[in-house]
This record gives sequence, C-alpha cells and structure tokens, in this order.
Amino acid sequence: MVRRQIMNIREAKGEIIRTVEMYLDKNEFGEYTIPVSRQRPIFMTGAPGIGKTAVIQQIASELDLALVSGSMRHHTRQSAQGRPVIKARDHDGTQICVSEYTISEIIAAVYRVMEDSGKKEGILFLDEINCAPEALEPAVRQFLRYKTLGNRQVPEGWVVVTAGSRPEYSRSVKEFDMAVMDRLKRMDITEDISIWKQYAFQQGIHAAVIMFLETHPQWFYSVRSMEEGMRYVTARGWEDLSTATRLYEEKGFEITGRLTGQYITDEEIAEEFGISYGLYRKCKADYRIADILSGKAGQELIEKSQRAERDERYSILGLILEMLGEGFRKSASRESSLQMVERALGSMKKGVKEDRLPVSLLLQEQTDRLRERLRERAAANSITAREREEYLAAIRTLAEYKKNPDTGAPHKDLDKIKKQFGREVRQHEKQNAQVKSMLEAALSFLEEAWGKNQQEMAFFLTALTSFADNPASASQWVREACFQYEQEQGLEV
Repeated sequence: MVRRQIMNIREAKGEIIRTVEMYLDKNEFGEYTIPVSRQRPIFMTGAPGIGKTAVIQQIASELDLALVSGSMRHHTRQSAQGRPVIKARDHDGTQICVSEYTISEIIAAVYRVMEDSGKKEGILFLDEINCAPEALEPAVRQFLRYKTLGNRQVPEGWVVVTAGSRPEYSRSVKEFDMAVMDRLKRMDITEDISIWKQYAFQQGIHAAVIMFLETHPQWFYSVRSMEEGMRYVTARGWEDLSTATRLYEEKGFEITGRLTGQYITDEEIAEEFGISYGLYRKCKADYRIADILSGKAGQELIEKSQRAERDERYSILGLILEMLGEGFRKSASRESSLQMVERALGSMKKGVKEDRLPVSLLLQEQTDRLRERLRERAAANSITAREREEYLAAIRTLAEYKKNPDTGAPHKDLDKIKKQFGREVRQHEKQNAQVKSMLEAALSFLEEAWGKNQQEMAFFLTALTSFADNPASASQWVREACFQYEQEQGLEV
C-alpha cells in the first residue's frame, strides 16, 4: 500500500517550484507542454500558521512571477451567483458606488496585475479553499475542476495553487469528493522546527524567540482544546511576536505578558517565554557581545560564560548570532544593490562610446529603468521588502552620481563615476572583512568558553549554515569560514 507522503514546508516549496516550472514549460511552437486543462491545481493541506502563504510569496519572488492571492472564506452565496454588494467609496471628494465581493473579481484581479505589471504568467493562490461557506461549494468544485470562477476562466500561464486546513484544526473544513481530488496535485505539509529555525535565522527573527524554541522545541507548534476554548501556538504567532517585540524594544515600551498573550494564546507557554525573555535581557546587559565579536572578551567574560547554565548559554549564543546575522544580511543586501549599479554602469558604456551622450542623461535613463522594474515587480506582488530596499539603495547610489556635473567629455565623466563606484566596492569589501573578523572572534570565544566539541558549538555552526545556504542572506566567505574552522578543528557537523 502506498502511503500519503507528508513533507515539511521546505520540501513543499521545492516541489511547488518544480511543478510551476513544469506547467510553464513550452514547446518549440510556444505552446505549453502540459495543456492547461491537464495542469492540476496544487492543493496544500496543513495546520494554520506553518507558512503556506509565505512560501508562495517566496516562490513568486524567486521565479519572478506575478502573484494574486485571495481567500474563499469571506465570499457568500450572492458573490458565488455574481450578485455584488454595492459599496459607496470616496474618490477625491466624490462619492461613487462600486460593486464588491463577486467571485469573478478574483479573476479580474489577475487581469489587472497582468496589465499593471506587464507579466503574462503568474500564480493564483487561493487560501482556505476547503473552508468556503456551504453555499460556495459548487463554485469551489467547479473552480478546482475547470479553473473557472463565476463565468470567468483563469488565463493561460497562471498556475493555480490552493491551500486548506485539516479537519482537526477547523470545524468549517469540508472534504472534497473523489471527482475533485482526482484533479488535484495534493501536498500534505507538517510543521518542522528545524526548517523553521533556518528560516528564522535568515529572516532575522528575534533571538529571544529562536533561543526559547531551541530549548523548548515542544512548544514550537501546539494546539490544545481547553474548557475555555482553543489554546494554540503557531509559527506565524512566533514570527509576529518577534516583530512586535523588536519594535517595542526600539520604542522603549515595556514588554509584558500582555503583549506575549496577544500572539501566544497558550498561557503556560506565554508565561515560560516571559521567563526566558527576562533571561535574554539579563544576558544582553551582562555579556558584552560587541566585545566578544571584536575579540576583546577578556578572561573574566570567558569564565563567566563557562559557569553559565544551559538556558543562559543559549541566550548568549542567540545574542551573538543576532549581531552576526545583521551583519550578514546587510552585507548581502549591499552586494545586490552594488550589482545593480554595476549593470547600470555597464549599460552606459555603449551610450558614451557610440552616441557620446551626456553621462547625466544616461544616469537618468538607468535610474528610470530601475524605478520601472521596481514598479513592475511591486505591481506583480513578486517583490520582498528586502529586495525593495536593494532597488531603492541602487537608485539612491545613481542619484548621488548625478550630482557630478557634465564636463562635455562623456568618457572622462564616466571614468570619474567608475572610480567613485570602485571606492564604494572597496568600502563594501572592508565591511565584509569586518563581519568575517566578527565571525572568527565568535568561533574563538565559543571554543575557549565551552570547547569545540560541545553542543553549543554544533548549534552555532548549524545556525551559520542556515545563512550560508541562502545566497540572499550570506556571502560565499561565510561558508568558507565555517568549512575552514571545521577542517582545522576536526569537527563533523
């Protein structure tokens, strides 16, 4: 008997990427290799909050596809029948009436994104597909079987991805019959803390959250039915708590159980996190992390670390990784923005060589191209916050170059800008060297404090691998530094 394959979110991401690329493959005549009618919609099932929506956003960004997302839960019998709700809207002081909540508006959104972004291919993602109101069930079945909503067809080049919950997590879940399931590409996804931790390090999740879950992995994902109602903790809850905690810290707000309870509804887990967060704050005050990463820890700090209990040691590790991770991410983002600038300067060479156009004009053209590319990706919903910042950084750099006045000699003007760019590259390399030095100092401190074969060192190297595995989060030298250390110390991680 063949058992249903259950995968973690990273495995699901890889399988979805392969499926999308397969569906969008074309033959020599420009026709889709697999006819659209035979392209089964992807159907992901899994617990709420494990990252199904986030992974689709990542895929759209990485494959540079447009993305339209929606949910079936809020639609009604009227919307299924195409009977819109009329809403009054104010536009520039004028009251107008518009219709909303027809199912076909989802398809209309696809066409709007295609028009605004210029992208003809993308992903249509519908969440909570098996939690739609009962009146919508016929429309849902029709959509999954024929890719139509209302009387509108999903356009060619758009891969349908859906997600739903399992019955144990939602009373509104409805099972699809065999006729529907036989037309879906099903993926059952389970929570996996080891995969989430890799994501957490790459995204800069608050160290207090990561370290708490490192020492209490059983509380990463929890759903309990109590007399007073459901008590649950999800990956999404931990990430949102991380964001809120960081902002509270920046603004100097007090972090209490009231804040934690807004994201972690299980009182026992929220209370334990509060205790752990208190330890994190104590370690942040007691251990001079900047001194550790500059190689100035001193024997007193090393001996204090040696006396630390397990939870305190992991708080120290979290603080070190937090500062290193920030350096890795800044380095990678700067690398990406400098590559954009380098490509822009390369494109300007032709204009200078063949047309002898003023450098200021060529810089404006390249700036406009970057702005348009940024606008297209934003319109396609296929750009992350980090990528947006990288585009803006490149645009700001080109704007700085435009402050150099034209001299009437385009070749000399371009050479001057290239020299300025070279200085920025060298400054970036200097910053890279500084972060690498911080990494080496951290490795030296941990070895001296706890030994090279301790569990803490293994955890630290594994965390660094999370950065090195993602080109967007760390440079090649991070991988090389870890590999060199492991070889020198005879470690196997």
